Amino acid sequence: MKKLYLLLLFTTVMHVANSQMRLGILGGPHSSSVIEKNFIPNWENTVEPFYTKRSGMHIGLIGEIPLGYSNKWYFQPGILYMTKGRKYQRLYDTIQVQTDTLFHSNTFYTNYIDLPLNFTLKLPLNKSRKSNFILSAGPYLSFFYNGKETSETRVSFDDSSINYSKDESNIQVGKNERKVTTFDAGVNARVGFEFGNLLLTGFISQGLLNFYDAPYKGTFKHRVIGASIGLWLGKKVVLTNDKDSDGVPDKTDACPDIAGSTKAGGCPDQDGDGVADGVDKCPNEPGLARDAGCPIRDRDNDTVLDPEDKCPDVPGIMKYQGCPPPDTDGDGLNDETDLCPDKAGPAEFNGCPVPDSDGDGMNDREDKCPTVAGVRENNGCPAIRKEIVERVSYAAKKIFFASGSDKILPASYSALNNVVAILRGDSTLKLVVEGHTDNVGSPSGNLTLSQKRADAVKNYLIQKGLDASRLEAIGYGHENPVADNGTAAGRAANRRVELKLSNNRNR
Repeated sequence: MKKLYLLLLFTTVMHVANSQMRLGILGGPHSSSVIEKNFIPNWENTVEPFYTKRSGMHIGLIGEIPLGYSNKWYFQPGILYMTKGRKYQRLYDTIQVQTDTLFHSNTFYTNYIDLPLNFTLKLPLNKSRKSNFILSAGPYLSFFYNGKETSETRVSFDDSSINYSKDESNIQVGKNERKVTTFDAGVNARVGFEFGNLLLTGFISQGLLNFYDAPYKGTFKHRVIGASIGLWLGKKVVLTNDKDSDGVPDKTDACPDIAGSTKAGGCPDQDGDGVADGVDKCPNEPGLARDAGCPIRDRDNDTVLDPEDKCPDVPGIMKYQGCPPPDTDGDGLNDETDLCPDKAGPAEFNGCPVPDSDGDGMNDREDKCPTVAGVRENNGCPAIRKEIVERVSYAAKKIFFASGSDKILPASYSALNNVVAILRGDSTLKLVVEGHTDNVGSPSGNLTLSQKRADAVKNYLIQKGLDASRLEAIGYGHENPVADNGTAAGRAANRRVELKLSNNRNR
């Protein structure tokens, strides 16, 4: 009677659908489990880990009824034989007492007739709509068909004797302990693909009702995860007022025999601009109906279309009708961001000229004494008095070294001490000591000797109390002669030390 009742139920659904339904067969493997919740202390650590899923299968019939005329939405009822349940198995790896349990397993297998009632969305993968991506979900009704529970145990009675026992019983329906309900319900979802008459889908179903009455307080709900392969037994049902299945009813379809776009009145529209390919002069580029389906160009890609763009070949902005913002002073910063739009200046100063803080005619970037007025000849610093420069230059001519050495001769001390006195008298002055040689010897040797002699003069001045930060020593070797190295007098003139003053107050 149970089987007959279910068959009559599904037959009634088919009869209601009449010619608008097509049928298919569906089946495949799945894995089932029982989601149990109870209040047994420490159950989730001592018992739950030994439960495992049951591998099973499902098979049955599926129907399909189109909803509306879009040919995207469908109602898909079905009737499936579905195995459910779970397994329990535990091994004990030690024997502590004579009656210790070595192994215990339990299987709780139930079988149901499920009636999924799904609403399905098909998203076409090609223009023919024969291949689709499928999303399907809905409730399901479930009727208990049959079931069996088995229990196996191995117990050790002494060190050598093992007793094995096995119990098997049919699962009963009712409202008492250890019985299941006749009726169950839940929700399910499918996702997959349809290729012509072939269906390939994955699914999950979750029971919402407590289907089992245990000896303890708890809830038990079915869960199934699996995959299905199906085969439609008839052609896809197309409602009579949409022959080309493009979602546009025949009475308003300008191309009723060719699947097309709803935007284009049911005619093909490759670029999706709503202008049918037959009248679209640019069928592969989206455009406007007023321009026969062709796009309005924007050659400079500034989002201002060419008809409104006064500078169609130069990117600009809407405020200036597609032209770039002006740069009145030509300093590379447009007037929108230039704080001095009428005077050229670098970006560092937001388009304004570099300031001249001391007003000496040299801007602060070039002025080595930007807060003290000076002269251009001294890089913006105050000019050094001519007599001071002459005194230092004269002292430089009185510096002598031992031949081929960087040892300063005592005859030089008086001149160097005069330089120390001059620098002590004006703390703004700095001094560069330049060492030079004649061209006798190797270039590298001359360069080394000139650097050592310049360093020797610098170190002498430091020993006399001058701050090292005011002094710099540079050796040039024989690169900068002041006389002819071909004569003894010229070579003597080229073996020299030059002292050059500066007064960079801020640098």
